[in-house]
Amino acid sequence: MPPRQFDGSRVRAVRRGRDLSQQQLGDLVGVSGPAVARWENGQDFPKGEKLPAIAKALHEPLDDLFPHDGPPDLQLLRCDAGLSHTQAAEIINASRAPLGNAESGRRRLSDAYVKPLAKAYGVTEGELLAAQDRSFGVVPSHDEQASGPRTIEEKINFLLQHGYVGQEAPSDEEIARAVNEHVGAATVTVGDIVALRTGATTDASDAVRAGLAHALQVEPALFQDDAELGPEARQLLEAFRFIASIHRGQILGLAARGNGTGLSEKMMATIGDLVGELKHKLPDVPGGE
Repeated sequence: MPPRQFDGSRVRAVRRGRDLSQQQLGDLVGVSGPAVARWENGQDFPKGEKLPAIAKALHEPLDDLFPHDGPPDLQLLRCDAGLSHTQAAEIINASRAPLGNAESGRRRLSDAYVKPLAKAYGVTEGELLAAQDRSFGVVPSHDEQASGPRTIEEKINFLLQHGYVGQEAPSDEEIARAVNEHVGAATVTVGDIVALRTGATTDASDAVRAGLAHALQVEPALFQDDAELGPEARQLLEAFRFIASIHRGQILGLAARGNGTGLSEKMMATIGDLVGELKHKLPDVPGGE
């Protein structure tokens, strides 16, 4: 079976809703029409690496159409990248054995394979190694789970993924521009930001770290080597984002949007009290007065 849950009857319902025949869906994902029929009838299952293509062809989010339980292991990362064992093996210039052994929890990947596979799977090296641990049945302790991202790469990606709920995260170009504006000189290029975000570069000067904090609207301390985004820092991040959105009018603007009735006076007063409390606790929040 694929590493995600597969329900053939649901695929059939969505396919029909998209007005696609079995042959048409098969053409889109590179299989025959009869193969699609077997999937839908529960007589067979698609290979895991086919699921992203099926979801794309049906215009459905992968996690919605084919959910999975818990964090990903190595097999799920590979399949979600749409790669077969053979294709992934070609990326590391090896046979299928190293991948098969790692995915089945028999022998860990060589260090030389970690970086190219992480790039091919679209994850960080840390995420790949964590997925490998799960393939070997290793579950991180509570403290390890709560410690949060440690490296510059992990911190940038955490902030981009979790710090912009309801709004578009800045692009690499926008981050580079903000860093340079903060430093007051052309210190970094877009390529430098990409290198930091992907882990190709693992260190940065104090000025660049401060610029990254400015660009991503967090306190500079969060980009120091001894700073971790643990539970308390994550709460601070939420507070930063909330106050920044208040100053940009994104929350107060709700009063004029939505269903037309806006926010109640009581709710507006509650928001005002909360903002005042957070400002008192965090007077130097980005976007503040």
